[in-house]
Amino acid sequence: MADDDADRTLSFELPDRYRVLQDEARAMAASVRDVAARADEADEFDPDVRERLAASGLVSVVVPGAYGGRFDEVDSLAVTVVREAFAAESAHLDSMFGMQGIGSFAIARGGSAELREHWLPRIGRLDAVGALALTEPGVGSDLKAISATVTERDGELHVDGHKSFITNAGDADVYSVLCKEGPGYSLVLVPADTPGVRVEKPHQIIAPHVLGDVVFDGARVPAGYRLGAPGEGFSLVLATLATFRVSVAGAAVGLAEAALREALGHATGRELFGTTLSRLGGVPAALAGAWVEIEASRALTYRAAAAAARDPLANLHLASMAKVSATETAGRVVDSAVQIMGRFGLVRGSTIERLYREARPMRIYEGSTEVILDSLAKQLVRRFGN
Repeated sequence: MADDDADRTLSFELPDRYRVLQDEARAMAASVRDVAARADEADEFDPDVRERLAASGLVSVVVPGAYGGRFDEVDSLAVTVVREAFAAESAHLDSMFGMQGIGSFAIARGGSAELREHWLPRIGRLDAVGALALTEPGVGSDLKAISATVTERDGELHVDGHKSFITNAGDADVYSVLCKEGPGYSLVLVPADTPGVRVEKPHQIIAPHVLGDVVFDGARVPAGYRLGAPGEGFSLVLATLATFRVSVAGAAVGLAEAALREALGHATGRELFGTTLSRLGGVPAALAGAWVEIEASRALTYRAAAAAARDPLANLHLASMAKVSATETAGRVVDSAVQIMGRFGLVRGSTIERLYREARPMRIYEGSTEVILDSLAKQLVRRFGN
């Protein structure tokens, strides 16, 4: 092989800067093990987890370098490897980190200089909490059916509407709110302490989460709080999805690997019929099959995250594929782990029970499997159909 060919040899390993970041994230995640069980049952920010995450400095990964971020721009692969490490230990920690990026990315992309300078450094230090308010009581994936509105009058934006199942509701300091504006849709930044904003907590889900409804009743903010151009809010929503959807895949890989470790530990330590469970019947194949699925999903996830870091919108299809692959894998792996562990997999409050509950919502949020597959099928036909 010629030298120039050797220089172009593909590497499937993470570059050094991501491995260093991954090691930091794993160490940080390990540091919350003593409070993770409590935090993962909370429906509001756990103060210990928040304090330790803030002290780690890792939240800076989700904001651009000009505002205190680790990298010049928000890097999908960096966010993904951190979420992979965090989700293996604590869903609460993972959500607290990931939503800082999801809730603030539109500010970085579409906010005025004043808004970026005010909010992004605080979000990167976890001094302030962001949230993205899209869905409504009757509207989930079909966001064009939303009824929330924004109207501009006398230099102010008036926001009215009811947003539902909003992560960080109640703990967020600022909401990026998708509203109808004329014939289009706009994103508006609404601080949580704005008069006319209230939070309700009508739902609890199977995996406890900082979640709630946010009602905007004549909430007024300056006209400069619109993010991006009037009527073009969907472009910012798509950019957010393109950058952060793949990080859900990273979290799912981390969760699946944690479930496999639980099952493996049980299977190698449990003796029956004169051998260990790990050598009995279909258990070896189930363990090995889970390992294969996890590594395949990890490979696709890293590829999609690296592509999204280069050009998020052009590679949204890869991020979507990775999200489907990894979350479906996590569901199968956790279910298999429960089966391997038998009655011990059914114990309430155990690690595997927590992972089982946490894996299920991953197949729904940030785009359900079915909705994503429908979108991918349409792209497939456009790209390769006759």
